[in-house]
Amino acid sequence: MLPPAGASVTTCVTESHKQEAELLASPDAVDSGTGLEPSAEQLVEMYRKMVLIKMCDERIRATMRAGKIAAPYYSPRGQEVISAAVAVSLNPDDYMVTIYRGIHDHLAKGVPLRDLWAEYAGRVTGSCKGKGGPMHITHPASGVMITTGIVGSGIPIANGFGWASQVKGDGKVTVTNFGDGASNIGAFHEGLNMASLWKLPVVFVCQNNRYAEHTSFEKGTSSPNVACRAASYAMPGVQVDGNDPVAMWKVAKTAVDRARAGEGPTLIEAMTFRFQGHNYGDPSEYIPAQEMEAAMARDPVPAFRADLIARKVASEASIEAIEARVTADITDAVEFALGSAWPDPVELGRDVYKNEIKQ
Repeated sequence: MLPPAGASVTTCVTESHKQEAELLASPDAVDSGTGLEPSAEQLVEMYRKMVLIKMCDERIRATMRAGKIAAPYYSPRGQEVISAAVAVSLNPDDYMVTIYRGIHDHLAKGVPLRDLWAEYAGRVTGSCKGKGGPMHITHPASGVMITTGIVGSGIPIANGFGWASQVKGDGKVTVTNFGDGASNIGAFHEGLNMASLWKLPVVFVCQNNRYAEHTSFEKGTSSPNVACRAASYAMPGVQVDGNDPVAMWKVAKTAVDRARAGEGPTLIEAMTFRFQGHNYGDPSEYIPAQEMEAAMARDPVPAFRADLIARKVASEASIEAIEARVTADITDAVEFALGSAWPDPVELGRDVYKNEIKQ
């Protein structure tokens, strides 16, 4: 379930991090004097990223149904706000590590559509030459350093990037995304402990969509939430409504700024819900119909669209122009991907060893 109405952000931290917690949770944090009020441009950019994720997801599933792409796919539909808000809070050269349900993170961080679609289609023009597929998207130019198919394994990898930035003093922040199920494995606890001990510039984002594969959060986790586990490692822990763009942005921005200033990591638990099964083809019968219907009725994409127009942050015409541009860009990427060549078999021996094997 999402945080109750009127309580978009809750914190659970040790006394030593009380000040940071109050900053993260306080409604006053959006006052213009604090610098934590998203600009109109940032709000519109968040919507652009959200609608890009939504339309891309719908187009991928349609293309798979048509038999034009055959690949494992994990839909992020319903989780668009989290990726958009986090990405808007980052610099272009900041790092991101994500998991197999990661296309929303890829798109939000800036992986080019053509590169992404070609990789999904297994073509040589893809970001990994068609050899990685959806579960292993990598695009360092946009800061997407790795997509891993192993639950929770991105957490220690993110610490590695954070440590490298700390040693080099390059000022970069690393965000690592994972699901609620990953909070129950050893790498989560080891990773948070190390990041806190060394004050690494890492932000841990748990995208809690309530179901770890086919198991509900309540049936797989003994603690009432993930955020409170931060107290064990002396770092701020924040639970936020991951479907509230402004609340999500404030929490992400504060955590990113804190990490960049050398003050160490933050654990963010963003509450959301996935509208599809665990993977493409999963009928998700384990999710009660009433629960799914209630979540979809709160679809964050049309809700944010309506809010932007109602508050005159953007006009109906400007929103429609964004949507038309996104539609055209996706169509171009699909045509590019499906028209690209398959990898040559010689690629099987490339990018495996430091020195290329002579054929």
